[in-house]
Amino acid sequence: MTEAPDPTARRRGRRPRTESADTRDRILTVAREEFSERGYEKTSVRGIAKAAGVDSALVHHYFGTKEQVFEAAIEVAFAPALNAPEALAEGPMDGVGERLTRFVFGIWENPTTRTPLLAIVRSAVNNEAAAAVFRRLIASQLLRRIAAQLDRPDAELRAELAAAQLVGCAMLRYVIKVEPLVSADVEQIIARVAPVVQGHLTGP
Repeated sequence: MTEAPDPTARRRGRRPRTESADTRDRILTVAREEFSERGYEKTSVRGIAKAAGVDSALVHHYFGTKEQVFEAAIEVAFAPALNAPEALAEGPMDGVGERLTRFVFGIWENPTTRTPLLAIVRSAVNNEAAAAVFRRLIASQLLRRIAAQLDRPDAELRAELAAAQLVGCAMLRYVIKVEPLVSADVEQIIARVAPVVQGHLTGP
């Protein structure tokens, strides 16, 4: 007579869901640190796994390729910037340039949010695969949402021009650190940049 299978046998080897979530979060945290310290090219899935105390196969299981690990890691780090479209909707359109400029510089001025952004930008500048991930994230989750707030012709181009203005200023001030921009008071920068951003978003 064949013994009935134990219905719990297949579940004994499974990890509790909370443990799996903790492991995934730990891998993401380590991945952000590795990409920040080493850059995209010098970071490996094996290195991330070793630092997280897991097997590299588990990293592939949760995220897939190195590019996908990078995308998951920077999406979390980039999350504060994804609230920019809401900043546009909080008041009249004639003040949208200042609201968006103040919001973006607020993220860069905060050391907590600036550090992961620096890692993202440096990786994107130095590696095409990282740049492709960054472009995809920017296009799908930020620029298109900003464009959707604008009741103007060429809304996507307007959003991209405004973003280019802000990203360019951020690159010179926080990444390349060009004087006197890097030492200028942030309120002075906002006062000068905001009208240009306003023109891109709502001008003729």
